[in-house]
Amino acid sequence: MTQINSRIPEGPLAEKWSNYKDHQKLVNPANKRRLDVIVVGTGLAGASAAASLGEMGFNVLNFCIQDSARRAHSIAAQGGINAAKNYQNDGDSIYRLFYDTIKGGDYRAREANVYRLAEVSNEIIDQCVGQGVPFAREYGGLLDNRSFGGAQVSRTFYAKGQTGQQLLLGAYSAQMRQVKKGTIKLYTRYEMLDLVMIDGRARGIIARNLVTGQLERFAAHAVVIATGGYGNAFFLSTNAMSCNGSAAMQCYRKGAYFANPAFAQIHPTCIPVHGEFQSKLTLMSESLRNDGRIWVPKKKEDAQAIREGKLKPTQIAEEDRDYYLERRYPAFGNLVPRDVASRAAKERCDAGFGVNNTGLAVYLDFSEAINRLGRDVVEARYGNLFQMYEKIVDENPYETPMMIYPAIHYTMGGIWVDYELMTSVTGLFCIGEANFSDHGANRLGASALMQGLADGYFVLPYTIQNYLADQISVPRFSTSLPEFDKTEKELKDKIERIMNVKGNRTVDSIHKELGLIMWEFVGMARNKEGLEIALNKLAEIRKEFWKNVYVPGKADDLNTELDKALRLLDFIGIGELMALDALNREESCGGHFRIEHQTQEGEALRHDDKFSYVSCWKYEGEDKKPELLKEELNYEFIKVQTRNYKS
Repeated sequence: MTQINSRIPEGPLAEKWSNYKDHQKLVNPANKRRLDVIVVGTGLAGASAAASLGEMGFNVLNFCIQDSARRAHSIAAQGGINAAKNYQNDGDSIYRLFYDTIKGGDYRAREANVYRLAEVSNEIIDQCVGQGVPFAREYGGLLDNRSFGGAQVSRTFYAKGQTGQQLLLGAYSAQMRQVKKGTIKLYTRYEMLDLVMIDGRARGIIARNLVTGQLERFAAHAVVIATGGYGNAFFLSTNAMSCNGSAAMQCYRKGAYFANPAFAQIHPTCIPVHGEFQSKLTLMSESLRNDGRIWVPKKKEDAQAIREGKLKPTQIAEEDRDYYLERRYPAFGNLVPRDVASRAAKERCDAGFGVNNTGLAVYLDFSEAINRLGRDVVEARYGNLFQMYEKIVDENPYETPMMIYPAIHYTMGGIWVDYELMTSVTGLFCIGEANFSDHGANRLGASALMQGLADGYFVLPYTIQNYLADQISVPRFSTSLPEFDKTEKELKDKIERIMNVKGNRTVDSIHKELGLIMWEFVGMARNKEGLEIALNKLAEIRKEFWKNVYVPGKADDLNTELDKALRLLDFIGIGELMALDALNREESCGGHFRIEHQTQEGEALRHDDKFSYVSCWKYEGEDKKPELLKEELNYEFIKVQTRNYKS
């Protein structure tokens, strides 16, 4: 059986990263100029990695699916970024951030990686302040903090409700500085379509110019994937429409393990679905749970009257409101982790207490905060979020409670990486949401931005040198090598096959059908029977694609329908991996909830004796079941226990 080597350094937890950096191999400045690195993606992870590697002197080829690196989906992150600065003097520390992250992930993450993440978190804030990121500040000038789910301290740095945008602009400025210097060559409106392997190492990519439709070849000494998550397999999610899991699937088919695909996060505070023609969902930042209180009516008849339009939420007396998170989890209240809050909302709605005309919504109410703090304070904290909500829903959240409901948001699973962020394919690295490494079965709010920038600014620049130090004598690769010819021919054959189906269904219609299957059977609550149904239905969806998809236009031209068709094929594969992984993991943990495995109170029931491992799926062929490999999770420094957010 294949052994998984995570390359975790020896020694005490708090010394592992320092010891690694002290003994890693380095590349001297002159030799860096002789080495090329491909970075796919320009979000927080990709832009920070490209900027850092360029600043160090490597030649970087940076690929962006959007028309500008400023439009990467990291821009949509609202609430904040975690760090253990302890400015509030409320008991925070690197260890506590590490522990909260491990606990929040339901003890399914790798100790060493998570501690390193907490350790470098403080450097991220200093880096971003130096770039001019306009973090919120207190009256005295110190950076302000607010609370996020799964923590009892205030450690989240923020810039109103647009933290992701401001952080991305900081990384973008560093990136563009290197573009001007010539160390980064930026390719906008390009999409990676396959990985090129030479002698068992990742040595290049084939990318499609999305404007001309041409396939182009690029070679390098190492490849870095920073393409985000795969939540759009569900069609309706909080992700931008161009977000996809294709690069991850391309790497998977070339030998990179896909780890924990079942671990997908349902975010509790999204604007509810409002029609069958909707193309995406809109997130309301978790930061709103600092001052907003979540409730449903205590009486079913009141909920029914609201659904029928006979009652307004403001007419429900205080004593007739069920602040169910505060009732069930008194120690954390509305700031429980996302998976806990999402399941609690679903439970109330399933029991008949949901609001909205669909019954699939709960209230997020700011009336108490407005009375206590004043509208001007609430507006200063969340004004742009309130404005966004009002534009979408046409209701004023200062006067009427917001309606929210859980939706697919972030994916904790992804390409497996070792401690050095290298995949099971030599020379192929993966960073940010695209890898699996730091969040276990559930990501705490404000930790995504932390991981993306930690990987790009402070981890990969060290670990990739350890690999490249042995590559300085390897000459640059020609893109006319047979391996490039073969990979491009396979791609052209696949594209030609898609174009020649000439069926009667649009790509979106098949994708929507896929999304409904995923939400119903692989969504918030899963069971053995439903997952088996999902696998059968997904096989039918794949057949339907090859029988009935219709892609208009030409392959060698601007063709957004072809772009979507290629991604849809990969989403179907991701859906199968998610269902297979969820079927195998006969326990509940974090974002993975099997209804057969729950406590008497309806909480997740883990089985640590059987499932304390990372599930690594190895590709065996198009029509073959992938092989399951296991990386055992050995907790040396913390005690594994049942999560408790009640006391």
